[in-house]
Amino acid sequence: MSVNWNNAAFELSAAKLSQLPQPAGPEVAFVGRSNVGKSSLINRVLNRKKLARTSATPGKTATINFYGVDNTVKLVDLPGYGYAKVGKATRSQWPSLIGSYLSADRELVLTVLLMDIRHEPSRLDVSMVDYLIESQIPFLIAFTKADKLSKTAAEKQVQSFASLIPCFDKITKLITSSENGTGIEQLRAVITDVASETE
Repeated sequence: MSVNWNNAAFELSAAKLSQLPQPAGPEVAFVGRSNVGKSSLINRVLNRKKLARTSATPGKTATINFYGVDNTVKLVDLPGYGYAKVGKATRSQWPSLIGSYLSADRELVLTVLLMDIRHEPSRLDVSMVDYLIESQIPFLIAFTKADKLSKTAAEKQVQSFASLIPCFDKITKLITSSENGTGIEQLRAVITDVASETE
């Protein structure tokens, strides 16, 4: 299976579970704290600058956004969790919206959990790892913003998280950067592999 990553388009946004499209092929979800770089990473994977809307304001993505890729796989940008400059009512809906999507009867073949490589995983990050493991949802961790560190420093930083993240040694981990492209080809390869297994 080959994927033309340049052949991608925004499909729809869902603010609640009832607005989700009918499952139509494999989906790869991107989840993480607010402002961790989900939209930027999706744009880099798709060789686009503004397909997924990005913002310097934490919590800008308050909906589940679907991007179709080459009629083979859909990338799903989930709302950020944690701190966000939005109203309490909106913020309180996000955990249920994220959980509702992840537990829905869909062809979710992979969840990409993003963590900022510069900072220790938060309590919410660890809770998400626990949830994904307990729910038996396939996932990997993409450490973002690696361009802010040297390669050696980035690798040491990831290893320093070993005692903080459950089942650390068993989890696939990628060091990525939406700025310089670090890890993007590896991420594309993993997505292609998991999507092709559903054919």
